[in-house]
Amino acid sequence: MFTLNKKAQLPSREDALPGRDQPMAVPEHHFVNGHPIKPPFDEKLSQAIFGLGCFWGAERAFWQQPGVYSTAVGYAGGFTPNPSYQEVCSGMTGHNEVVLVVFDEAKVSYETLVKLFFESHNPTQGMRQGNDQGTQYRSGIYYLNPQQQATAEQLLQQYQQRLDDAGQGSITTEIVLAGPFYYAEEYHQQYLAKNPNGYCGLGGTGVRFSP
Repeated sequence: MFTLNKKAQLPSREDALPGRDQPMAVPEHHFVNGHPIKPPFDEKLSQAIFGLGCFWGAERAFWQQPGVYSTAVGYAGGFTPNPSYQEVCSGMTGHNEVVLVVFDEAKVSYETLVKLFFESHNPTQGMRQGNDQGTQYRSGIYYLNPQQQATAEQLLQQYQQRLDDAGQGSITTEIVLAGPFYYAEEYHQQYLAKNPNGYCGLGGTGVRFSP
């Protein structure tokens, strides 16, 4: 998956594309585990939203995590309602490529998911991830409640210390309150399960929370 342009600046709300009222049509069930990918979810389940580069590989990293019930890819962090992939790649929606993670906190903690997030990509690269360049590839945690915010901010500080110790750069991850999550097109959902040899540009720093 490669960006269609290399815009490095987010648009203003006034300049963003208008989008549309109609949500994207997506499958009812997860291609890998058969669970629903759209709400309503069981009330015992929690949700999290992460952006860490190309969402194909990012989604796979989370659906493979024990305790994760379901995942879906989409767009968040911008202005344009129900954007298309092409619109997001234009850099004129403000959105990031993100993964919605639905998980059972009795089986996996939000803290574990945030650690997986940091270790699965390079959070120091600004508006890119590896060779993928553009605002839609920025590193972001989109929290849904104050507890998630506090956990994310604490772990960012811990991971920055690990990076400092390893002689690596400063984290550019944005930690912001989640706005609307817009589902991406059907062919993006669980893409690497449908296309095992598909592109994945995700790569971590090699630095872990625990040695």
